[in-house]
Amino acid sequence: MNRPRIIPCLLLKNGVIVRSQLFKVHQVIGNPMSSVERFSHWNADELIVLDIGDDQKGHDLRRDDIQQRYEGSSVLDVLREIAKVCFMPLTFGGGIRSLNDISERLAAGADKVTLNTAAINDPNIVKSASARFGSQCIVVSVDVKQHSDGSYEVLSNGGQKSTGLNPVQWCEKVEALGAGEIFLNSIDQDGAGSGFDISIIKMVTDAVSIPVVACGGAGKYEHFSAPIKEGGASAVAAANIFHFFELSYPHAKQWCIDSGLNMRPVGLGSRYLTREPEYDFLAEEARHTNRMQQAREGDFIAARPESAVKRHDIRWCTSCVYPSISAAPMEFNDEGECTGCQMAKVKAEIPMSEWGRRKELLREIVSKYRSRDGRNYDCVVAVSGGKDSYFQTHVLKEEFGLNPLLVTYNGNNWTPVGWRNMLRMKEVFDCDHVIVQPSVQKLKKLNRLAFEIMGDMNWHGHVGIMTSPVRVAAQYGIPLVFYGEHGYLDLCGQFSMNDFPEISYRDRLEHFARGYEWNYFVGRDGLSSTDMLPWKYPSDERLFELDLRGIFLGNYVYWEANEHTQMVVDRYGFEVNTEPFDRTYRTMSNLDDMHENGVHDYLKYIKFGYGRATDHTCKDIRAGIMSRDKAIALVNKYDPVKPGDLKRWLSYVEMTEDEFDRIADTFRDPRVWWKEDGRWVKKCL
Repeated sequence: MNRPRIIPCLLLKNGVIVRSQLFKVHQVIGNPMSSVERFSHWNADELIVLDIGDDQKGHDLRRDDIQQRYEGSSVLDVLREIAKVCFMPLTFGGGIRSLNDISERLAAGADKVTLNTAAINDPNIVKSASARFGSQCIVVSVDVKQHSDGSYEVLSNGGQKSTGLNPVQWCEKVEALGAGEIFLNSIDQDGAGSGFDISIIKMVTDAVSIPVVACGGAGKYEHFSAPIKEGGASAVAAANIFHFFELSYPHAKQWCIDSGLNMRPVGLGSRYLTREPEYDFLAEEARHTNRMQQAREGDFIAARPESAVKRHDIRWCTSCVYPSISAAPMEFNDEGECTGCQMAKVKAEIPMSEWGRRKELLREIVSKYRSRDGRNYDCVVAVSGGKDSYFQTHVLKEEFGLNPLLVTYNGNNWTPVGWRNMLRMKEVFDCDHVIVQPSVQKLKKLNRLAFEIMGDMNWHGHVGIMTSPVRVAAQYGIPLVFYGEHGYLDLCGQFSMNDFPEISYRDRLEHFARGYEWNYFVGRDGLSSTDMLPWKYPSDERLFELDLRGIFLGNYVYWEANEHTQMVVDRYGFEVNTEPFDRTYRTMSNLDDMHENGVHDYLKYIKFGYGRATDHTCKDIRAGIMSRDKAIALVNKYDPVKPGDLKRWLSYVEMTEDEFDRIADTFRDPRVWWKEDGRWVKKCL
């Protein structure tokens, strides 16, 4: 007898993995290869990848400063790259219309394929495919919608088109035609996180003898057992939940095993690849050398590529001022509104009673993980000494009564007021405080290397902030780590407010490190493995043993920066900056790093054509305190400014301004920038 399985399902949309809600709202998660690698590390039973994108738009990772990329723009190009890091049976679906399409996908690395709309349009393709390739690799995907009268219907074309088909009868038919498995997906439960529709699962499993994979509705680990125990499914699949939490797949499987299901045991670590990427040192050195040569010769972009213009004509959100090519993973709906604005509206409609309920959910988490005997700290709080750090420490200590250990990563770029705010936290909150301080010489080397390699001198800071608190927690045996807001949920609406996403190794590696792990720098400019200790993440085994969780407080507590800044000023004497920044009108943000609002942000403008003023005005538009017209004026005033703190950074790393400009120009995205009469130009609002 085959053991029941848990199968992650990844939704691929025009080159990136997305989160789905009701088959309609899609929010960008990120790079498909890094997600697949993580499932390989967890020894997942199988993997399903569904291409739900528009064939006409092609596939594109949407930024060129990341380490892990693929060549080409077709779905087969993406599949080939996925297959290189997929060490589990792989089912691939979407856009399949012919036997030749199936053959191409199997040749590119898929073990099985799913048929959906093609099977509805021509059921004989199931018979022909099974005869040619074997029924074991032909899966029929069935998207089911429940109507108000309780009846069910099969929909096609990504859940958009009515078919009139009864799902039970349709599943019986495709089994008779030779399908080897059914992938049953509930449209109503998609993204809801409220559990599976056991009724339709049971109806289908009672009617067919081939395996049924149930999908749609997983929001908690305890949801995974019911489709198998009560619904009779052979396997349970889920998409969104595996993006939300660290070690989500092992935890889901452990829950099912503990509930009595005879599954393969939890396995951490792959025999085929390591968690930390293995880099081709010589190839990476050659790429670095080539970029430096391009910078010296200035021949990296001769003209604006017409193909890029046609595929990526820049547009802006109709509600805020974010562009369609951005550093943050973002989607636009049919009305031209970005996912950040969509989720901000959802957040604004959350009543205070719901925030009260969320606080109680947090109390339950705190109660489970806090120190029982007073011999340890209750939690770690990641703090920079900024307004958010003060606010989250206030909430956790004063409102929840916790004894937190404050942990700060010191990147050696403080503003004077930021340094004072950070040092005062241990006094005003009466908390112990650990400050992780890498040597200045190491920081100088990493500043320069990261700038030359990825166009971002602050790699050490992004990764340090997401590593140091977790390292300290693992060292002290503290299973609970707190951060403030989830940055991408706030900026670009990467998740739903009901997802409660937590920190994870994959998110850290992909979005904070951009695919450049600590070991990438070993051997460069004399840096050793020991030198990189501050940026090494705890092992999966240690994270699983502790059940370590990194909570974003903003998912549970009402969060509006303009409001709580005034509170921490009044109550704790928090200092705002008295000197304005060159590149934004705000004076209360990023006081822990003088370059974050300055030269670091200027590089974002060089790459993507926008900067911190865009980020801040979008926040204020969504908060209802700024008009879009005012925001456009501020963006056009601040975003292009070359900041004064550049001089400090150039002296810090011993680089000339001409050298900086030439290297920075190699990172300009050709979809945003082109040259006219020797000058860089772009579209503007």
